[in-house]
Amino acid sequence: MKSTVQRSLLVLSVGALGLLGWAGPASAASFRMVDREGVIHFTNAPSDPRYQRQSGWTGTSSGWLQLPGSGVHGRYAEEINDAANRYAVDPGLVHSVIRVESAFNPWAVSRKGAKGLMQLMPQTAFSLGVRDTFDARQNIDGGVRHLRGLIDRYGGNLPLALAAYNAGAQAVDWYRAIPPYPETQQYVRRILSLYGGGSGGATSQVIYRYEDAQGTVVYTNIPPISPRSLAR
Repeated sequence: MKSTVQRSLLVLSVGALGLLGWAGPASAASFRMVDREGVIHFTNAPSDPRYQRQSGWTGTSSGWLQLPGSGVHGRYAEEINDAANRYAVDPGLVHSVIRVESAFNPWAVSRKGAKGLMQLMPQTAFSLGVRDTFDARQNIDGGVRHLRGLIDRYGGNLPLALAAYNAGAQAVDWYRAIPPYPETQQYVRRILSLYGGGSGGATSQVIYRYEDAQGTVVYTNIPPISPRSLAR
């Protein structure tokens, strides 16, 4: 399947609000960084040496607020594209699943024992023939094959397939819908938001506003776990 949806996270702090039309001090300094996953960050309080000071520009005129294209880049791009092509799954979807599952940490282990980039449970990994769940290529291959099976099982219904990936097919079959588990519902929303809904077309950009534990105001197009308000 193919999709032209732009699927990158856009994170802004209060210093960049003027770029999107929010009022703010005209003289506020702004800094920009693109991380290894292609995520664009804007801030008025850089906490990473990779941030570069920007001056005398607007995001719309320079194009810096335009999200990157839909191609998969960054870490594990080769493994993602190989497995996606092998099992006929959009690589952008795989990329979104990995971002939500493990944040691209190949050594990630959940409290329930799921491991690796695509957070495979031991029994699932065994059934898929994955011998080393911490091996990126094996883990991605097994995870994409598992996702492909769930997509087929639910007749191409991507939200149900994602819900089953998170909560198990038994739960989805029992409820005949996305289970009423907050974790699973948030999981599906986050992946679909990153992926663009899987519709293959452009979607409207919704910006969420919240404060983190340090009191920093963050604007993002990814629904926070406990969003306090919508900017628009």
